[in-house]
Amino acid sequence: MTTQALRAPAVTVNGELTALGDIPVHTTVLDWLRDRGLTGAKEGCAEGECGACSVLVARAGTDTPTEWTAVNACLLPIASLDGQELITSEGLGSPEALHPVQKEMAVRGGSQCGYCTPGFVCSMAAEYYRPGRTCGGDGDHEHGPNGFDLHSLSGNLCRCTGYRPIRDAAYALEDPPENDAFAVRRTSPPPAPAPTGMTSPEGEFIRPASLNEVLTVLGDRNDAVIVAGSTDLGVQVNIFGSRPSLTIAIDRLEELREFSFGEDEVRLGAALTLTEIERRLAGRVPLLGEMFPQFASRLIRNGATIGGNLGTGSPIGDTPPALLALDVSLVLASSRGERTVALSDYFTGYRQTVKAADELIRTIVIPLPLAPMTAFHKIAKRRFDDISSVAIGYAVDVQDGVVRDAKIGLGGVAATPLRARETEAALVGRPWSEETVRIAAAVMAAEGTPMDDHRASSSYRSAMLGQSLLRFYFQGVAS
Repeated sequence: MTTQALRAPAVTVNGELTALGDIPVHTTVLDWLRDRGLTGAKEGCAEGECGACSVLVARAGTDTPTEWTAVNACLLPIASLDGQELITSEGLGSPEALHPVQKEMAVRGGSQCGYCTPGFVCSMAAEYYRPGRTCGGDGDHEHGPNGFDLHSLSGNLCRCTGYRPIRDAAYALEDPPENDAFAVRRTSPPPAPAPTGMTSPEGEFIRPASLNEVLTVLGDRNDAVIVAGSTDLGVQVNIFGSRPSLTIAIDRLEELREFSFGEDEVRLGAALTLTEIERRLAGRVPLLGEMFPQFASRLIRNGATIGGNLGTGSPIGDTPPALLALDVSLVLASSRGERTVALSDYFTGYRQTVKAADELIRTIVIPLPLAPMTAFHKIAKRRFDDISSVAIGYAVDVQDGVVRDAKIGLGGVAATPLRARETEAALVGRPWSEETVRIAAAVMAAEGTPMDDHRASSSYRSAMLGQSLLRFYFQGVAS
């Protein structure tokens, strides 16, 4: 192995440098914290759905050197935070000196049994310190007059309190005072992730110092598993008992964190989180702007990477339908070099892709200009924080009343995400009219090979495909 621990792995917790100790390499942040008496964070689901385990991590920000980022402690391996800095609910304040978030939750009745409260407090604190959140606006049904975005709590669930007093607490928060230690901390860079090498009887965990080192290890070891945000692998570890013999962390590698918006293309590094991409794009790719709020929750988007969502090869991921409609390409890297693959050619079977065992996704490339008419439709049982039954991405170009180009990405209707090629063919070259769209909708209802499962029946999925295209058309006419 090329990466060796040059120092004892340690994490700064609530301002105190704490050695990780002799632990199994797949120990989660949550279990490690609780074993050390920091029991504010709880395990509610072990899948990243409830937010009871939320903690704050110091990460490089898009608007300030450091941003306090809320993440699910139940999913991340503590080894992935070696050299980094985190805050738990205990570190925000104390019974004698409550943090403003803790105080508002207490005085406005935001807690009953208290099980979920520390997680809410940490997620709320991340929004409290978010750069750009300012008091003095009018607010709307999802934002308070203090600029508080309720979506920051979309990954936190409460069974007994009710969300109204929690919302009241969030909307009562003022701007942090200038001498607030956590606000001041944002002006300095976060600690650089440390090259890490840890072993235990259940396996090995490394964080190489460079992409070349990662690629060398991948070429030598066919048992290696890549981890970034761990929103998928964490579930495998917690629920299914997966214990990879070698785990390679790549989430903070600068070579995988490229972002550029040029004249001909947008380039997104595979290790950028969905939150980072959302904020850096700032609405300049409207199709992705529609998709992001519907992708799981803010807690998940703070950890999940765009490369990871594609790397799993899942047929129900939310990014593939949108990216297929955008006609993106992937840059795959290995020690043998790099190659570019169209996303439409990337998926080959259920959780199978053309990516070789020694390759990883380096960059996602979106060609420009963008289609003028786009949309993302997600059909699920819940509006937010849910897995798609069907997901559809649209990118259509209509000139002089005629469809000049159409790209439609589908998820949840086959063993892989796919392009709706027959529907596209039924649209291109024809008038953009209700008659054309109804004919194409019938074609689209037959795309893919939908299956029956606990989320939806095959017939329902097919019906939703056709209805989605009609909705896309009529919403465009109405606007």
